[in-house]
Amino acid sequence: MNELNLPNDIRLQDIKTEPITSTQLEEMKTLAGSYEALFSKRARLYKELNLKEKNLSENDYKTYILEHYTFLKRPVLVYNDAIFIGNSKKTVEAAKSAIDV
Repeated sequence: MNELNLPNDIRLQDIKTEPITSTQLEEMKTLAGSYEALFSKRARLYKELNLKEKNLSENDYKTYILEHYTFLKRPVLVYNDAIFIGNSKKTVEAAKSAIDV
């Protein structure tokens, strides 16, 4: 997030104190293509609950993300009907390009 020159009209949401809503998650899923694309398999709870051994459905991913913020892959940036998920170099560069247009 620090690498991006975010416009002043961007609204940051701390999902620890202001959890995402079902409506927000649905909008992100529409842009991302699936709930799994938004799901963090690096979350501590993913390992603790042994979810790797389970065959999770799209509804399972949705439920877990809404139950606990750590299941949402972060950061997520929604800008001009595009979504950028995570902080890989490729994702950050794509977000920079979209914002600097």
